[in-house]
Amino acid sequence: MSRVFISYKHCEPDAAIANALDHALTEAGHQVFVDVKMTVGVEWGKRIEEELGRTDALIALLSQHSVRSEMMIGEIGTAYRLKKRLLPVRLAYQVPFEYPLSAWLNPVNWAFWNGPDDTPRVAAELSRALESGGDPDIDQHARQAGLSAAQEAGPFPPPRPLASLEPQSGTMGIDSPLYIPRASDALALATIGRKGQTLSIKGARQMGKSSLLMRVLDAAASHGKRVAFIDCQDLDYPTLQSADLFFRRFCAEISNQLDLADQTDKYWDPALKLGNVQRSGKYLGEYVLRSLGAPLTLALDEVDRLQDSLFRSDFFGMVRSWHGKRALPTVPAWKGLDLVLVSSTEPNLLIDNLNQSPFNVGERLELSAFSPEEMDRLNQLHGALLDPPQVGRLTALVGGQPYLARQALYLIASGRTRAQDLLEYKDLEGGPFGDHLRHLLFLLNGREELISGLREVLLHGTCADRTVLFRLRSAGLIRQTGGGVAARCELYERYFRMHLLG
Repeated sequence: MSRVFISYKHCEPDAAIANALDHALTEAGHQVFVDVKMTVGVEWGKRIEEELGRTDALIALLSQHSVRSEMMIGEIGTAYRLKKRLLPVRLAYQVPFEYPLSAWLNPVNWAFWNGPDDTPRVAAELSRALESGGDPDIDQHARQAGLSAAQEAGPFPPPRPLASLEPQSGTMGIDSPLYIPRASDALALATIGRKGQTLSIKGARQMGKSSLLMRVLDAAASHGKRVAFIDCQDLDYPTLQSADLFFRRFCAEISNQLDLADQTDKYWDPALKLGNVQRSGKYLGEYVLRSLGAPLTLALDEVDRLQDSLFRSDFFGMVRSWHGKRALPTVPAWKGLDLVLVSSTEPNLLIDNLNQSPFNVGERLELSAFSPEEMDRLNQLHGALLDPPQVGRLTALVGGQPYLARQALYLIASGRTRAQDLLEYKDLEGGPFGDHLRHLLFLLNGREELISGLREVLLHGTCADRTVLFRLRSAGLIRQTGGGVAARCELYERYFRMHLLG
């Protein structure tokens, strides 16, 4: 029999289905873990990680609510990283998965639940899948038909917003009427309008970096440039452990993005007796750029993923050398190369020799929290739900963090919560931000140096370890003040004091 981890959002009907599957699979002889009665805390995160490490399969209950749950996405991502079997169950949810769920779940089959009468059937399908080692049984034609009939709109119509109401879901579409341009946007778009540019976008977690990047790439395409976008979150563990594998796959992905034939066999011919950096440079310069006949914008998102790789200095040094090759008179194709790098981490944590860093050349932007004026503009786009004092209260509560600000206004506009209840926010474990806060605590699990550093920030307003300081700031947990450092916002201050200081 199998060890099973059920991942779900603590709402209905999700919780009831998780409980029913727990009973059914346990009766079938499987060992099931469901975090129904666990007290949230530092040990809670450790237990979740341990259970994911021991499990044979993760059952993900995917509903219109849970697909946006940071905690669920974190659990599914951890199981994927640990190479556990993924068994998705759609709970009356037929909309195609968005990234990153699409990357993890699209290749596997799923079961479908449409109401309480389906629970015994779904439990039986999952039990058979666990016993056979295969995917849940489902008619493939029905699967595609179900997705094609998906209803994109949620059940909460916009009450009175000036712009269309949107749930907060990470990267915003380029046509989103709720996007708030900041001063850095104009500079980024002006930069990409010129030929042969290097642009670095830095900002803490959930500050809108990827949303800005999508607008930069759209602008590049409108200027007649070809675009290759590589999200480093897609890199799997084996690729990050092998320089030979990484550089070759990196180059193959660039040509794949541009609909060019994969010529890596030619450039990785052992007879060439070249290193990975040289092979990659020749591949891009001699093959890709010359084949395109047009300027190229190469965008690398979430480059922090390379932080723990042994070849990170070689890679970033190579990107810096590509920046310099635009001056080569012998290969004019290099002059048409744009480089766009997006990161949360301080540059000196990504590359040891800053003279070889691509982060200190070209145009450098750092995204900050929404200003009071930007918070007010977002409120207006949601129908002026809050009066000026309430906008100030929300700004203090979430620290102007774009993700949380949009989530708060969406929940009020959609009628899921009252403005007064959200702004008071007495239930730190539940309520509209509970999932977000638990996910942050989960991310801290096993990182004792970060927990100690955050405790120091909360107690003394300082953080002596500069590396820990940079990591906490990159994670969006703290902010620098005039005299030291503090929690990013009142919400984080209250939550982490409760869990880390007791």
